[in-house]
Formats: sequence, structure tokens, C-alpha cells
Amino acid sequence: MADNIARVLADAIAPDPTRPLLTWYDDGTGERTELSGATLANWVAKTANMLTDEAGASPGDLAGVLLPPHWQTAAVLLGCWSAKLTVTDTLAPVEVLFVSADRVAETAGWAACERYALALDPFALPMRQVPDGCVDFVAAVRGHGDHFTPYPESGDGDAALLARAQARAAELGIAPGDRLLVDVSRFPDPVDWLLAPLTAGATLVACANPDPARLATRAATEKVTHTLT
Repeated sequence: MADNIARVLADAIAPDPTRPLLTWYDDGTGERTELSGATLANWVAKTANMLTDEAGASPGDLAGVLLPPHWQTAAVLLGCWSAKLTVTDTLAPVEVLFVSADRVAETAGWAACERYALALDPFALPMRQVPDGCVDFVAAVRGHGDHFTPYPESGDGDAALLARAQARAAELGIAPGDRLLVDVSRFPDPVDWLLAPLTAGATLVACANPDPARLATRAATEKVTHTLT
């Protein structure tokens, strides 16, 4: 069993980097985005490089993440964990803060050295108007390297997070090789919709605002073997 989150991701990708690892649906917007393991790893590497090279973050630093479930959120979280940052969603001084554009006002009193806003655009397009005091995550992250070498040792929170993820995978019945369809509005905790499946060796079909009438067809199309709705 992997002893750090970067290894969990590497192990999830290893069987076939070209296979869909995370497929994202939002029935509220009509979005469907499919990321292979290689593509997700690229986003994660760019995020981790941005954190270390641009934001100056170091292992053990706090990263505030105020984002809803989304494929870009997965890249942010996995990038933070790869760089050995401790992720929090509670008000505390942090080295770097990631926030969705519609919630920037909520973070006015949140002390952060660097602030990145995410529009969560379906095509990952840059923002037309960047909130004051923030950097556009998508515009910033694209300029960073495609490969990141994680620190070999576990991060401070890796053991606890992995233990939670393994326990939740067992509780939710997620098995190795599963193709998991999950309603992220019912399971918004990233341990449930992201880390538990990856830890268990499953691939993901994550659905926001799911239309119940579409789920059966979607499950068949995506070759889903396990559902959390």
C-alpha cells in the first residue's frame, strides 16, 4: 500500500496512463470533461510546480482550498498534496489560497501570501476579469513544468488522510478496478469523491447536479461498476 498521496496517484495511473481516470459531468451546465491519468498527472505536476516555484510554498505549509468538487479542484488538491502542503478549508493564515471566483468575497479576511481564483470554466479558459487581489489559476498554472518529482517522504498529513481514505473506500464498497460513478453533491468531501477511489484503485465518473433521468444511460456508457448516488 502506498504511504504517500503522490504515490497513490502514480499507482492509479500506472496500469494505463491513457485510460480515463477522472471523467467529470455537470448536468447543470452540460459539461463533460474526460481526463486520462496522463492528463490529470500533467495538471497536478503544473500545480505542484507553481506552488513551489511561483508561490514559494514549502512542505508543511498550509494551503487554503475553498472550492467545490470539480476536475480542476482535483488537480489543485493533488498538486498541494504532491508538494506536501497541508490542505485546510477553515479560516487560518495560509501560504497559498485557492478559491472559486464566486466566493472570493468570503475570503477577504483570510490571510494568505498568494491567492489564486478559479472560474471552473468547462474548457479551462482564462478569466475575462480576475478578482482584485487574486491571480487567475488557469492562466498561471499553464506556464509551469509538466513534470514534478514529489518529495520521497510522506507529508505531515499523508498518513491520516490515507487512513481516512482507505476506511471510506471500505465503507462505501469501492473495490480495485471499479469504475465509480459518484454524485458529488451527496459526497462533497474530497476524501469520498477523490481520494478514497484513487486509494482503492478505482477510476472516477464524478457528477455534479446529476439529472436522475440520465444516470442509467451514463452508467452504461461509462462502463460503471459501482455507484454512489
